[in-house]
Amino acid sequence: MGYRYDLHVHTEEGSACGRSPGADMADFYKSQGYAGIVITDHFFTGNTRPDRNLPWKEWLAEFKKGYEHAKARGDEIGLSVFYAWEHSFHGNDFLTFGLDNDWLEEHPEIVGLDIVDYLKLVRDAGAFVSHAHPFFEAGYIPYIRLLPRYVDAVEVVNAPKGEFINGMALHYARSYDLIETGGSDCHRVGSSPLAGIELEHPVSSLCELILAMRNREPAE
Repeated sequence: MGYRYDLHVHTEEGSACGRSPGADMADFYKSQGYAGIVITDHFFTGNTRPDRNLPWKEWLAEFKKGYEHAKARGDEIGLSVFYAWEHSFHGNDFLTFGLDNDWLEEHPEIVGLDIVDYLKLVRDAGAFVSHAHPFFEAGYIPYIRLLPRYVDAVEVVNAPKGEFINGMALHYARSYDLIETGGSDCHRVGSSPLAGIELEHPVSSLCELILAMRNREPAE
């Protein structure tokens, strides 16, 4: 049996659309047999929970609370919990892995950057970026953007999005030889179905998880 990791999880502390606290999400994923999760709450540019009028450093501290609560509970129950965020640009979403609040404190300008400039900046800093549900359509999304030269990966399985959207994402990823990732886009305890990636070995850090994805290790 492999080790399952969900790369796309929200909390009510960090995401305005989140419906369950981080600690409860940790308990839920442990009960479902997962080895770990990545908390990817909606960033300043998206459907975030913390008050955008807060000073930048205070906003970041509030934003990270969902992760911190999930991490504390995960440490108690044996679930790995890692920190990332979902950056939005006019409704198009990019899961950004590998940077932390120390880096964010030094780069408040990212909230106003064009998406190409954002992607260049974070990837130059060492981030791993997966384009989340790139073919999802909704009233608040004016158009679909595909940026194959500026991302590392494509979320080819987003549990609630359905066969057509995921199928188009898979075709896109394979057409450009981009890394394939999966996640549940989970916003509440009890959500079904769940998704993610499965590895043949456990990872103890986000760096190890990113390395496994870069090496295209997820088990088939």
